Amino acid sequence: MFRRVAIIGGGAAAASLLTELLERQPPQPLHLDWYSGGAGAPRGVAYGTSSDRHLLNVRAASMSMFAGKPRGFLDFMQQQDPGIAGTDFLPRRRYGDYLEAEVARALQQAKAQGHDVNIIPFPVDALVPEDGGINVIHGEETLRADAAVLALGALPPRPLAGIPAYVLASGRYVVDPWQMLARAETSPPPRRVALIGLGLTAVDMLLELSSRWPQTEFMAISRHGLLPEAHLNTAAAPVDDGSALVEAMHETPQIRQWMHLLRETIAQNGHQEWRSVVDSLRPHLPGLWKALPREQRSRFLRHARWAWERARHRMPPQVAEAMAALEQAGRLHRVQGRMHSVASRGGQLEITSRHAGTPQVLQADLVIQTVGLDTDVRRTDHRLVSQLLTNAHIEADPLGLGVLADDAGRLRRGDTHWPHLFAIGSLLRGTLWESTAMPEIRQQARALADRLLQA
Repeated sequence: MFRRVAIIGGGAAAASLLTELLERQPPQPLHLDWYSGGAGAPRGVAYGTSSDRHLLNVRAASMSMFAGKPRGFLDFMQQQDPGIAGTDFLPRRRYGDYLEAEVARALQQAKAQGHDVNIIPFPVDALVPEDGGINVIHGEETLRADAAVLALGALPPRPLAGIPAYVLASGRYVVDPWQMLARAETSPPPRRVALIGLGLTAVDMLLELSSRWPQTEFMAISRHGLLPEAHLNTAAAPVDDGSALVEAMHETPQIRQWMHLLRETIAQNGHQEWRSVVDSLRPHLPGLWKALPREQRSRFLRHARWAWERARHRMPPQVAEAMAALEQAGRLHRVQGRMHSVASRGGQLEITSRHAGTPQVLQADLVIQTVGLDTDVRRTDHRLVSQLLTNAHIEADPLGLGVLADDAGRLRRGDTHWPHLFAIGSLLRGTLWESTAMPEIRQQARALADRLLQA
């Protein structure tokens, strides 16, 4: 077993692995160094919001932190409010409360059992993996670990191509919307705001900013101009286990054929049941993704990813109603097109987008980039990831989906995988595809904890 493990990252993935390790009863005490990166652990970006408008997009009954305790989050919430149901979509900040409570409980239990947990509120600057262990460097200090796990969550957002430096310097183009929400109110409020992207991040921004700025109008620009789909008001069980569909997809690992099979299955089950068909695929997605050749993965990213993300990552019903109300009030305008450039003219930002080859120009007082999760490690300015890539300790996924790894999360170097350097969460999108939501992360944490303690 690896007795001394470095966990690097301050969000839910790191917290889930930490608590899974401490839940075990290994034959020898553990020494865990948790490099949490500073304030915000274990909430991270996802659960760090303080707004009750920002809801989980998974029902409460499916949001346990532990694969072995499926009712964990629901039990935690019902202790405070017995009226909460497993089908409810609850505020994300309440999930942050749950994470904090579980980490505190695990740390108290660890102390009683003789484990040594060292919480280091700083980021890691460099890792130097060697045959006998890993050197973990932060500032002027170097600590030795038997194994290390990258649980970094979302990489720092980067400006989109076509954004000149002077526009960024103006402060009217926002690259990180969550940092903007954490700052003081803008005074006076902008009259017109443009959002680049129309996924769940954009929805979160619209919910909060439309309340803060009741006179502001919003434009949201995306390739297809469509909001995410909505969950049904009541939970619907899958019509079957999806085994026949999965088997057919494995027989022909081609995106065009997969789309045909999905449409055919949805039609057979009644078009209102498409959500159940999509949800039935969830446990099988890592295997299906692994079966896809690289050129087919690339084809999926170019042509079908937007449709999958829209159907797979859905809005709670009450959020969908809020978006519809904003549109009906004339405060939200969805624009179909690809953002081409942003310039500053006459005291406003001018956004040029293209749709079907035709340019369209829009003006706004403020532009917010809401394109969602960035996993392209080849272009990141994250210090640790850049160091690992530069020193050839890890390899980037060629499609920009994190890092190369095996199914167990062991990071790849050349033709082999490190025996003691792992990743969990969003960096594994290239290996597992679905690797960002809590139901997938808790399964990864459980499997990785078993591996670390059995090695």
